[in-house]
Amino acid sequence: MITLFDPKTDIDYGTPARKSAVEVSLTIDGREIRVPSGTSVMRAAALLGNQIPKLCATDSLEAFGSCRMCLVEIEGMRGYPASCTTPVSEGMKVRTQTSKLAGLRRNVMELYISDHPLDCLTCSANGNCELQTVAGQVGLREVRYGYEGANHLDEAKDTSNPYFDYDPSKCIVCNRCVRACEETQGTFALTISGRGFESRVAAAGGDNFIESECVSCGACVQACPTATLMEKSVVQQGQPERSVITTCAYCGVGCSFRAEMKGDQLVRMVPDKNGHANHGHSCVKGRFAWGYATHPDRITKPMIRKHIGDPWQEVSWDEAVNYAASELRRIQLKYGRDSIGGITSSRCTNEETYLVQKLVRAAFGNNNVDTCARVCHSPTGYGLKQTLGESAGTQSFDSVMQADVILVMGANPTDAHPVFASQLKRRLRQGARLIVIDPRRIDLVDSAHARAELHLQLRPGTNVAMLNALANVIVSEGLLNQRFIEERCEDADFARWRDFVSQPEHAPEILGPICGVPAEQIRAAARLYATGGNAAIYYGLGITEHSQGSTAVMGIANLAMVTGNIGREGVGVNPLRGQNNVQGSCDMGSFPHELPGYRHISNEAVRNEFEAAWNVSLQPDPGLRIPNMFESALDGSFKALYCQGEDIAQSDPNTQHVTAALSAMECIIVQDIFLNETAKFAHVFLPGSSFLEKDGTFTNAERRINRVRKVMEPLAGKADWQATMALANALGYPMDYRHPAQIMDEIARLTPTFSRVSYAELDRHGSLQWPCTDEAPAGTPTMHIEQFVRGKGRFMLTGYVPTEEKVNSRFPLLLTTGRILSQYNVGAQTRRTDNIAWHEEDRLEIHPSDAESRGINDDDWVGIGSRAGQTVLRAKVSERVAAGVVYTTFHFPESGANVITTDNSDWATNCPEYKVTAVEVSRVYHPSEWQKRYQAFSDEQHRLLKQRRLPAKAGVAK
Repeated sequence: MITLFDPKTDIDYGTPARKSAVEVSLTIDGREIRVPSGTSVMRAAALLGNQIPKLCATDSLEAFGSCRMCLVEIEGMRGYPASCTTPVSEGMKVRTQTSKLAGLRRNVMELYISDHPLDCLTCSANGNCELQTVAGQVGLREVRYGYEGANHLDEAKDTSNPYFDYDPSKCIVCNRCVRACEETQGTFALTISGRGFESRVAAAGGDNFIESECVSCGACVQACPTATLMEKSVVQQGQPERSVITTCAYCGVGCSFRAEMKGDQLVRMVPDKNGHANHGHSCVKGRFAWGYATHPDRITKPMIRKHIGDPWQEVSWDEAVNYAASELRRIQLKYGRDSIGGITSSRCTNEETYLVQKLVRAAFGNNNVDTCARVCHSPTGYGLKQTLGESAGTQSFDSVMQADVILVMGANPTDAHPVFASQLKRRLRQGARLIVIDPRRIDLVDSAHARAELHLQLRPGTNVAMLNALANVIVSEGLLNQRFIEERCEDADFARWRDFVSQPEHAPEILGPICGVPAEQIRAAARLYATGGNAAIYYGLGITEHSQGSTAVMGIANLAMVTGNIGREGVGVNPLRGQNNVQGSCDMGSFPHELPGYRHISNEAVRNEFEAAWNVSLQPDPGLRIPNMFESALDGSFKALYCQGEDIAQSDPNTQHVTAALSAMECIIVQDIFLNETAKFAHVFLPGSSFLEKDGTFTNAERRINRVRKVMEPLAGKADWQATMALANALGYPMDYRHPAQIMDEIARLTPTFSRVSYAELDRHGSLQWPCTDEAPAGTPTMHIEQFVRGKGRFMLTGYVPTEEKVNSRFPLLLTTGRILSQYNVGAQTRRTDNIAWHEEDRLEIHPSDAESRGINDDDWVGIGSRAGQTVLRAKVSERVAAGVVYTTFHFPESGANVITTDNSDWATNCPEYKVTAVEVSRVYHPSEWQKRYQAFSDEQHRLLKQRRLPAKAGVAK
């Protein structure tokens, strides 16, 4: 879907038609048209092909009517109404082009231009400026007025934001940026200050953009019709010439973007208005933080070394792949078939992930394959499969706009899923009611324009107790949906569960003190969720990354079923996936016990189907999970690992345990775009490709399959799928795909839920939400409508088992972890962009009372010790956390956040318990011993990299 770049494709036509069953007829410029009641005159005219001049109107914002350029004549109506704010009516007769209107519009435009700099020919928006376009439309050729009083023309540019500039001299005060910040983003960070000639846009809460409340989502830049707000990249490179529609490679929202190009250079990423997940909105990461793709740290040559203490040697692709294959064969001959395995990536495409699990099963000959979802959302897969029958969320993101009550538990959407959060906040401003259950006061709790009605600030590790207490109230007070339960759920399972949650020990008065939440708050939340109308649950890693993660997911499904809040718009169970393709990596068969489509490897019929397609015999027994791989490596039986696009040395818990396991292996093959922490232990490095350098698909948190389209050629010469294919061929297992479309065709043949997915269908529809089958060829936005995938819903008993990670006199505080808006996951991408301006280090949030008792002030260095290890961070004294709880992010490797997390894990899936670690905090004056070793090791690896046989083109970031 490559198109010639045309700035006119982004010109909007006023407020879109509202859904209405009533249509009205009207005449515009002598032509009759029928449109839904509520449609604006501007929109109706646009449907006839009549483009009324405008400046303040855009179909992404509510009509405003301030610019006075879209004046029309309406028979029987006095004056000249604004067409963008005037709704159609039956029999209306409209004239959009008359000599009187032409004169009025020229006069209005002349006033605008008189207040505008005379640099149109050199302006950075030249060729893509609505002011210029409209001036041409109305035939303005000269300006009679001077610039007296236009003091804003002398104001300096605000260049404080690293990604865009604000030039007040070019501002026409159309309010579009202010309205975009309010309506689209929901941050309310911009305002209009002054009056008359003194009017200008101002950043609220600061003297400039960088110091203000602005979150750099880019909505204001996108809305601006002039060069007032302009991307620095466009100023430097000029206007783009063409665009390619692709999908963001950050979080699980899966935003669609136009990658706008000039030659082979990427100029900017613009959110696609037709993107079904984002509807033309974006966040700072997807919109601006793409510079990592061409960062000097990129490794673009394959490298090998025999020992990790040796310098890297750059070699050809053939040499690297053949060396890797020979090492894998040697190790299997010496240690056995099961001595090697692979880890797929949640950042790579579905097609690439599918090939890695196929490589392991068909070429390695075992099922030792796992994915990063093991350490984030594996409990989602297990818990929802047990209760509902499918390992994925139930709704589309748009469903939130039909919700009356929204329960957010263990998730921080404004930081981790900001585009969805903007949509959620929009629904809250329309009147929906919000419950937040989280140990921390996240932004949604007390946002000025989207405040939570209830915040249940529970103690880390007590999610299951909280869910049982909520269920107890719903059952004991008779708030359950008996009809739904009788029609849709297993009777015997419900009866057992009802008796279980009705027991006195599950009452809020008993469990509330365990959770640290007053019983009345729990009762109020249960009543609101059960009786407030359509109720939707959104949850994240604060639910899954616990020793009872799977139990909590089942508890959430129980709540949805007992209240009937599933199977329609505005309700459901909605896991918010962290990485761009966590859902897809699971769908593609990355777990050691499941083939693509979540079908168990022990199922002979399923296995026979894959064996016939792949022309190989498959092992019927599940392979090793990631934690099992580490244990087996330390035991001496697991000796080689192919790791594509994951940094397990930084992201997995108990870092010292992980690095010990990596050190025990004889061959580690890392495929990535940078030399990450895991690559320090690697023997073969295969350079990866960024999302801009490949074709494929990602699947987001709403099961939406989106196309990823190649914008530039792979810097290393191969896309990731081509590298995996080369390794398979070197191992003697033939793979011969010429394009990822062929891989998707194979996926569709072998995976029932993907049976109608193809690149042609994706291009036709824009995206598809699986299941996409003969019964639902266009996809399934809402699941479990008539019945659950498993038939009838299954209530599961959810006994609360306190975590083994308990506080005591030595470790009296509980550490929990999370993310921040400007950074992403382990930071490999965002740390190599200007996002570093907002978050240059991980900090430890600590409550004022805990800080005071330890003599800790803001910015002090503090040591954090746990049963697993120690590290040192800078302190941030904050009331966002409760007394007894501390919090940090994990975006910087030198922070060592996972040095102190333990290897406790979920009972069903081995998902690590990142969110509960008993620690002590004290003021210190030097780095921890681990950090000293880390820095020494990093320095040594950097030295070895510089000793490569060929001149370096990239280096290791420190």
